[in-house]
Amino acid sequence: MLETPPIWFILLAFLAAIGPLVFFHELGHYLVGRWFGVGAETFSIGFGREVAGWTDKRGTRWKVGWLPLGGYVRFTGDMDPASMGQGLDKLSPELRAKSFHAKPVWQRALVVAAGPIANFLLAILIFAAFLAWNGAPRTPAVVGGVLAGSPAASAGLIENDRIVAVDGRTVDRFDDLADYSRLRPGEEIVLVVEREGRRFAVPTRLATVTESDRFGQTYRIGRLGIATTNRVFEPVPAAELLPEAVRITAATIEKTALGLWQIITGRRPIEELGGPIKMAQVAGQVASIGWFEFVQLLAFFSINLGFINLLPVPMLDGGHLALYAVEAARRRPLGAQAQEWLFRGGLAALMTLMLVATVNDLTQVGLWQRLGDMLG
Repeated sequence: MLETPPIWFILLAFLAAIGPLVFFHELGHYLVGRWFGVGAETFSIGFGREVAGWTDKRGTRWKVGWLPLGGYVRFTGDMDPASMGQGLDKLSPELRAKSFHAKPVWQRALVVAAGPIANFLLAILIFAAFLAWNGAPRTPAVVGGVLAGSPAASAGLIENDRIVAVDGRTVDRFDDLADYSRLRPGEEIVLVVEREGRRFAVPTRLATVTESDRFGQTYRIGRLGIATTNRVFEPVPAAELLPEAVRITAATIEKTALGLWQIITGRRPIEELGGPIKMAQVAGQVASIGWFEFVQLLAFFSINLGFINLLPVPMLDGGHLALYAVEAARRRPLGAQAQEWLFRGGLAALMTLMLVATVNDLTQVGLWQRLGDMLG
């Protein structure tokens, strides 16, 4: 087991991870906003008091805040985070022409969606670069061995069986099967197995296993109980780099959505929900392994940031998009009071989520146990 890096290293790794991801996210908003002629008053990485900054020739203040847990672009006419076009009549014609909320709803929706899309594009570029550098990892979905007493043994799988599908999904590589199983501890699945040219369906229930990573952190996963053949890295033709990177990104988004849904529905414990402390810890741990692994981690963090921001919760990009959909359907925005209550509810939900995630993070790092030992 590897030792956890020192606090200063974890903090530096966290800043090196969150800074570029927030910058790309906000840059997506900013660039699409500028494309539609929206003025930008502030481009901030971090919240709170300004640590450093400068003003460009367009009058946009680019700054870094002391609390590096996000960022924002304040467009012209954005009076507050919940503003949805109220008070446009009080703006001068010049400011109204550059106001975000004076733009058509489809343009506002594209500006808002551009942040998460930028995060997904960044992940795609990182994955494409790694595929060009290393090739694509390929492991045939062929049984190399069966663990005694495992679900695979109970299902009658034998060496050289090829798994061609699971629950109706085609399996091209062992990773497809492993990823699918890992997220479904204790669930029943149906495999389609090919043996000596013959195909047949095999139902089985996955085992639930608690694993520890190299840093001692524990996770509940599903396991089938088969060994596989050796992994190889196959060169990827230049024309297939982006499509393959898109496939990896889409698969990661799907797994992220499924994991969140399992927590919401109680199929996975809420203790698995992590927050900024967990993110910082993982960033420091992976950075201690090497820059290669750290850049890969940035791709997964970028996908998570984009995904979370698309959740239909007021105060997040997805919440704004939901309100724009309502506005497009009604041909007018919701009233000011309805918007205010929605954003208050969204803020309360986010604060509750952050509190739960922080408690989980502090539990993971052993704070409560240490306090108990001190008081005991």
